[in-house]
Amino acid sequence: MILMRRVAYIVLAVILLAAVFSGCTPAPVQTPAADTPEKPAEKPVEKPQDTIVLRLAETHAADYPTTKGDMEFARLVEERTNGRVKIEVYPGSQLGEEKAVIEQVQFGAIDFTRVSIAPLTEFADELNVLQLPYIYRSSDHMWNVLNGDIGEEMLKSIEEADFVGLCYYDPGARNFYNNKKEVKTVEDLKGMKIRVMESKMMMDLITCLGGSPTPMPFGEVYSALQTGVIDGAENNFPSYDSTSHYEVAKYYTLDGHTRVPEILIGSKMVWDKLSKEDQEIIKQAAKDSVALQRRLWAEKEKESEEKVRAAGCVITELTPEAFQGFQDAVAPLYEEYSQYSDIIQRINDTP
Repeated sequence: MILMRRVAYIVLAVILLAAVFSGCTPAPVQTPAADTPEKPAEKPVEKPQDTIVLRLAETHAADYPTTKGDMEFARLVEERTNGRVKIEVYPGSQLGEEKAVIEQVQFGAIDFTRVSIAPLTEFADELNVLQLPYIYRSSDHMWNVLNGDIGEEMLKSIEEADFVGLCYYDPGARNFYNNKKEVKTVEDLKGMKIRVMESKMMMDLITCLGGSPTPMPFGEVYSALQTGVIDGAENNFPSYDSTSHYEVAKYYTLDGHTRVPEILIGSKMVWDKLSKEDQEIIKQAAKDSVALQRRLWAEKEKESEEKVRAAGCVITELTPEAFQGFQDAVAPLYEEYSQYSDIIQRINDTP
């Protein structure tokens, strides 16, 4: 009995000693070798920013000069933001006709569009001054106006309607064309149903010239000419050509009644969500896209005129007396917009 008790004590003592020694054993300390240089801390990997994808609506075809201008604008934005901001261009009225697109841009459903200033006069009446008939002496005169203080003021005029004006594109001179007869004097237009943009100024212009203004979407003009809903329309050579209107309205009169600037606009609702840096990049990219658009426009204008002449269209140049008749007929329009006489005078004074 005594022997068994001694054995138990010995076993217990061994267990206690083992526990004590194991608890006192120090943990190993890892130290760098004396001759090994310390490795520099790695720079944390920055999380890539999300790509901002914006949409631009265009009514013209993909090969049209204004569409090419849109595409240059989109290219410059993507390049200058290193792909962080991308603008997708939708030509050929894929996102809707002009008026519907303008409404969607206003409410932020579409981010950008290129439109004529004519329908924007609904939101900023002073824009009408830029499309007064025969107000520009030449293309150079128009660009001197648009690139100066007046042009900047007009871009800002649409901000209250939730648009952001970015730049102007070359619109070319607009001329009348019809499928009835050659127009040599203002009297020849009397009674003709002429399609115009949805703009009071343009409708008043046709009324002053003795015609019947018929506003309708641009995409409906061909069939309207073909079916006799309208007798004619008015536009520049590239539009007359690219829409094939020359096929159904062969009489084209070089009266150059107006140059309605094209304008690249953005949605203010979308704009205000962009950083100041991105806003500046986009503004500058828009302005830098103008040079390409203007060059392509000049080339297209010449090419289109040659094409429609070769197709047998009757191109009529007005005599000085006939041209004066057109100018005299629209004098009442200047009286109607006399509240902008100071701007009109500044345009006249621009070299």
